Order: sequence, then structure tokens, then C-alpha cells
Amino acid sequence: MAGQVRKKVDTKQIDKIIKSYDKSEESLLAILQDFQRSFQYVPEEGMKRLSKYMGVPESKIYAMGTFYKALSLTPRGRHTCKVCMGTACHLKGAGQILETIERELKVKRNSTTEDQRFTVESVNCVGACAMAPVVVVDEDYSGHVRQSKVMDILDKYK
Repeated sequence: MAGQVRKKVDTKQIDKIIKSYDKSEESLLAILQDFQRSFQYVPEEGMKRLSKYMGVPESKIYAMGTFYKALSLTPRGRHTCKVCMGTACHLKGAGQILETIERELKVKRNSTTEDQRFTVESVNCVGACAMAPVVVVDEDYSGHVRQSKVMDILDKYK
């Protein structure tokens, strides 16, 4: 995590999440998902405390944290903005839309804005080809997006 500012995490919240589950390896993924929901990422301190409490090697918990796409080991924004880069979206200008988002939010793709408001991602396909190009913020789909409308979409989440 070189070059990143580490957020101080609430260890009481970490312990509360861990202790709300049975002390079994079957609970590991659910606990990691709760960390993700509570902190917008899976904090290193959470993995260490979980390892110690469950008696499971940190490497196993880290492997789970990196395997599942829904989990992130780095802080994420309050909102996730996904730009579909599938074939239909790509042909209809998704690359330019992504560049507009990067420029307007001052962030690179697959990164989080400095104010922790947005995490911007390029994704392979969101399954909405008829609406191409598509931008998804959290669970809200915007179709037939034009560069001139990008900030109207994002302003809803500021």
C-alpha cells in the first residue's frame, strides 16, 4: 500500500462484527463482507484480528480478501461508478465517457477520489447492451450516456 493514506479503523467495530458470528471458518466470508459494508473495504487490522480470534492463518484470510471481486483491501468511495467497456459500449464511446469521468473527478480508473466519494471502475460488461454506453453508480443504471451528461449523473451523488 505504498503511497496510500491509511485510514484509522474502529477496532471496537471490528471486534463487534467478528463476535457477532459463530467461531467457525464457515463465518469468514460473511465477516469479511461485513467489514466491506462497514468500512467500504476490508482493513488489514480486521484481517489480523479475525485471524487471531478464529485461529486461522492470515494468509488464508488474505487469499479470500483478494479472491472475491466484491471485497477490496484498499479504501473505496461511498459510491462506486462503473463504466461498461463491453463491445457495444466501447463502440458507442465508453472510452471517452470514462476519460471525462477521470478528468472531472480528478481520479484514474480503478481508483478512489481523494475525498473518498467515488471509486471509479472500468468493467467488462454490465449486461445492458441495448442501453449502450452505460454508466452504473451504485445500483443505478444510466443508459445512452453522452459526455455532456456525465456530470449530471454524478452530481446526484455529491
